[in-house]
Amino acid sequence: MILSLAAAAALSSGNGGSLNSSTSWSLVEDPTNSSSEPVARTLTPDLQPATTAVSIQEVSPWDVALCVTGTLISCENALVIAVLFYTPTLRAPMFILIGSLAAADLLAGLGLILNFVFTYLIDSSAEFVTLLSTALLVAAFSASVLNILAITVDRYLSLYNALTYHTERTVTFTYAMVILIWVSCLALGLLPALGWNCLKDESSCSVCWPVTKNYAVALAVTFLLVFATMTQLYLQICKIAFRHAQQIAVQHQFVAISTTKGVSTLSAILCAFGACWLPFAMYSIVADSSYPVIYTYATALPATCCSVINPIIYAFRNPDIQKSLWLACCGCVPSNLSLRPRTSSDV
Repeated sequence: MILSLAAAAALSSGNGGSLNSSTSWSLVEDPTNSSSEPVARTLTPDLQPATTAVSIQEVSPWDVALCVTGTLISCENALVIAVLFYTPTLRAPMFILIGSLAAADLLAGLGLILNFVFTYLIDSSAEFVTLLSTALLVAAFSASVLNILAITVDRYLSLYNALTYHTERTVTFTYAMVILIWVSCLALGLLPALGWNCLKDESSCSVCWPVTKNYAVALAVTFLLVFATMTQLYLQICKIAFRHAQQIAVQHQFVAISTTKGVSTLSAILCAFGACWLPFAMYSIVADSSYPVIYTYATALPATCCSVINPIIYAFRNPDIQKSLWLACCGCVPSNLSLRPRTSSDV
């Protein structure tokens, strides 16, 4: 949903520079002719100084911020993907979903960088460039949101079906869920390229050019449904966790403290996700292309920051991934690092 904001600003400021020169023609006499013959007159060009009018496009600080954010996103998630790829023990369903989320966020970060390059270094008025950037950003950020939902579903199932969770059936279900997410998101990203855009009718544009208002509203409503589903699942997770805590009487005090900490963590995760995406989703519903572009930037930048904190929440907090990072960086594991096997229900 974070699209060609800079491209829209660039188009509104006019096209590139042009080189204008004026050439006039005049009749001149040949000075070497001193005879009484009729003077030969020839046409010679009378060159006038050329005037150059080159307009330099000013770089928006908002676009720089988005590009820097994209670079940070790309570096973080590339590290996560490298750790998962080179660690054979990290192949559980939970890590499959974390890897899918990291891949989506990596593409989102690259999309933000390419969007900046297309806007300021390449002719952004070309339809192919615009639609390519739009498709990449829509597909990547949609996949990021849906992968977060999939991780929430996985955590719920690991508690609800604790006895049957660690089976081959769960792995198959996880792969099917990941494939479904990416196919759906690729289809969403291709819709503007297939004609659902406002390149030929700017009055139908949303806050993000060249996405139409209807398309942006559809994406925003879908996000609100995803957020509502996540909220319901996290409430169910909390209920199950508290019920498990009440059933273990011997460790009642310890489990109560641990459960309270887990619920606080879940609340922080959900609040961070909502704080990043809700402002942009609501603004996309109520606003259109006539609104000041600064409001779009102000709501889009926090949405992209969600992909910055995703690796911290879902990957770097995981003890198994922490162990792999320590081994890769210094060849050792800190003594205070928990070596207890991590499960999907851990938060």
